[in-house]
Amino acid sequence: MIYEKVLIEPVLSEKANNLREEGKYVFRVDPSATKIQIKEAVRRLFNVHPISCSVMVVSGKPKRQRNRAGYTSNWKKAIIRLPKDEKISLFEGV
Repeated sequence: MIYEKVLIEPVLSEKANNLREEGKYVFRVDPSATKIQIKEAVRRLFNVHPISCSVMVVSGKPKRQRNRAGYTSNWKKAIIRLPKDEKISLFEGV
């Protein structure tokens, strides 16, 4: 799998910002990616050494547009834990 396609985008929310203070970084990832592929992608793209990776599928929320009811898409989220002395510079500018 191509490492640039494993990580789709960083998640920038209030909860994700609080986790970043603990050395945990949150990414939206490809639905077919495994924990090992996600850790390897983070290691190669950001030159860090991930300790662990937690993966979860976020369920779609119900939405309405005029008369039609529907749901947003499900998506996969990964929380990467890094050692205390390492940081990802992508998040530091935010």
